[in-house]
Amino acid sequence: MADSFRITLAQLNPTVGDLAGNAAKARTAWQAGRDAGADLVALPEMFITGYNTQDLVMKPAFHQAAIAEVEALAAAVADGPALAIGSPWVEDGKLYNAYLILKGGKIASKCLKHHLPNETVFDEVRIFDAGPLGGPYSVGNTRIGSPICEDGWHEDVAETLEETGAEFLLIPNGSPYYRGKMETRYNHMVARSIETGLPVIYLNMVGGQDDQVFDGGSFALNPHGALAVQMPVFDECITQLDLERTADGWRIQEGEKAHLPDAWEQDYRTMVLSLRDYMGKTGFKKALLGLSGGVDSAIVAAIAVDALGAQNVRCVMLPSEYTSKESLEDAEAVAKALGVHYDYVPISEGRDAISNTLAPLFAGRDADLTEENIQSRLRGLLLMAMSNKFGEMLLTTGNKSEVAVGYATIYGDMNGGYNPIKDLYKTRVFETCRWRNANHRDWMMGPEGEVIRPNVIDKPPSAELREDQKDSDSLPDYPELDAILDILVDQDGSIAECVAAGFDRDVAKRVEHLLFISEYKRFQSAPGARLTKRAFWLDRRYPIVNRWRDPS
Repeated sequence: MADSFRITLAQLNPTVGDLAGNAAKARTAWQAGRDAGADLVALPEMFITGYNTQDLVMKPAFHQAAIAEVEALAAAVADGPALAIGSPWVEDGKLYNAYLILKGGKIASKCLKHHLPNETVFDEVRIFDAGPLGGPYSVGNTRIGSPICEDGWHEDVAETLEETGAEFLLIPNGSPYYRGKMETRYNHMVARSIETGLPVIYLNMVGGQDDQVFDGGSFALNPHGALAVQMPVFDECITQLDLERTADGWRIQEGEKAHLPDAWEQDYRTMVLSLRDYMGKTGFKKALLGLSGGVDSAIVAAIAVDALGAQNVRCVMLPSEYTSKESLEDAEAVAKALGVHYDYVPISEGRDAISNTLAPLFAGRDADLTEENIQSRLRGLLLMAMSNKFGEMLLTTGNKSEVAVGYATIYGDMNGGYNPIKDLYKTRVFETCRWRNANHRDWMMGPEGEVIRPNVIDKPPSAELREDQKDSDSLPDYPELDAILDILVDQDGSIAECVAAGFDRDVAKRVEHLLFISEYKRFQSAPGARLTKRAFWLDRRYPIVNRWRDPS
């Protein structure tokens, strides 16, 4: 029997639906493994289709094309190491999430996912059929168990594989980021290694798909949870992992142990990568946004520049008579610091034309929110016109606090194709600005140093749609608002829990009311980077029509 086994771990970035492109990436990884003398080249879950496919994978023409692509790939990699790749699979009229082992020009073995996640962003129960608890597959004389993603979080699959002869576990994943996810992964994988007494190899994909970012961070544990290899987060990476047979079974040789950044850096990189991939995978090369002089548009501009490069970002100031001199100066300073193209497009003339057009209808009525929203909607119209004319995707800039309580104008400042800060509360926006000013990484395409001057961060937030307006006129101060929203949204808590945490009941009820009545706005809002387990869209699905209110 062989005393050593080499696996090429391919932590790569697929694109949903690009079957030929994903197959080409797989073949490149296989060639790297062949050149390195690997016994097995491994790719993540559902790699051939990209992930998360949602209902697309149920379309017969699509999953049949994916399986045909894998069969063609098997023929192309016949002479060399085995190749393991995630793919849909159809058997007896049932659709499975499968892990296919290609060897000798054919699909030599298959694993079928048993535990189908049906929470947060996953709907696999309605998409796939559950596979049976199965045994290991063989590569040469070595028997390998491959629980697929969620299967690795349940002890029964791993224990069944160990009991039926698996010598180590290779777990392919499509595991998206949320803050603190790596600790959760470690805890589950350490448990599997302790329970089975086997080495555990956790292989994850990287890249952005709609609101989700797959952050990689693949790692390998020896029995009892000792870390042997840690691959980097967010980067595409191909790593050679070596196992040696000992008297006590297979052991992973010590390898690279990449540094894992803190939560602030991981959040920021998630927002950068999600925008970069959303743009690249949908075909947009340039972006634009309204730059108001406020903190939200400033951080979105920085994210856009770090994702796309300053030459691919247009910032536009659209002032009215309510726009302060301070905001004008702050916006221009941010644009100059980032090195972006900067346009100045006053809205007063257009706003007056709209007001005059509506004057006969509005005669005898006092000015109110209507006139404020006309300004916001006019800005949205002008920005969308520029998006159409220049072929640049408009970014929207509402933070999670505003998105939660509807402090945004639908068809106005909510216009846009993507929102990088949709899952970032306002209090974290402030700190993220400070973090970006103090930190620079080689994956950022923007400049080093202070790109958001302190006045932008420190001044009282304002929509500047009327004289002397402040956000605090309409909302609780952001530290209080965000803490209440954390209870109501992120913890799915109650009004009673808000009161127990020290908040005024009337304030909490008002926030709850705003949260519920804003559902229709969120239903029409742009997608944005998911940073938490309770991001707006797939993580939290509420009815638009809803008369229930928490009576506690």
